[in-house]
Amino acid sequence: MKKRVEILSKQQVFKKAIFAIDEVHLRHQKYNGDMSAELTRLSLDRGDSTAAIIHDPDTDMLVFTEQFRYSTYTNGHGWILEAPAGMIEAGERDDPALSIRREIQEEIGYTVEEVRHISTFYLSPGGTSERIFLYYAAVSPKHKTSAGGGVINEGEDIRVVEIPFREALAMVTRGEIVDAKTIIGLQWMQLHYPLLRAGRG
Repeated sequence: MKKRVEILSKQQVFKKAIFAIDEVHLRHQKYNGDMSAELTRLSLDRGDSTAAIIHDPDTDMLVFTEQFRYSTYTNGHGWILEAPAGMIEAGERDDPALSIRREIQEEIGYTVEEVRHISTFYLSPGGTSERIFLYYAAVSPKHKTSAGGGVINEGEDIRVVEIPFREALAMVTRGEIVDAKTIIGLQWMQLHYPLLRAGRG
């Protein structure tokens, strides 16, 4: 049975570029059936995004991006390895696969038609409504149609990095791959590995 939520008020208290913060006053049904006291919650709305694990089954190589991320720089290294990813644009909301195919082309230079949906999950449900649509794509050298590197006029400076699958798993264990969507994708690959290598995943 669906629990009740009463939205008492909602106001956008910040907006800049792709970031907006809503302040919401609400009550929700508790597990004992009572309604909660009035609560205040802030929620970051920046839209949804897509990401993909890119894998060459013949060579067992994975294709990652490496780029500077200021938000990780403030409490870490700054330059991190990630699965290709990006925000879903307005014309892509009904079909996030359109978004990830565009991002794969822009960031690592591969043109792919077939992508397999792995999972859709919330990035940080305590503070943002953002979801990530995560995919898997099998590639070969014939899919490489450009150098990649990102969109220069958007300030992107992306290095394309190829890593063997087993080494990528070891990098997760050593704490060298720290991006959540990438770790989730690699763990999914580990579960489906024999079929993916055989081209039947």
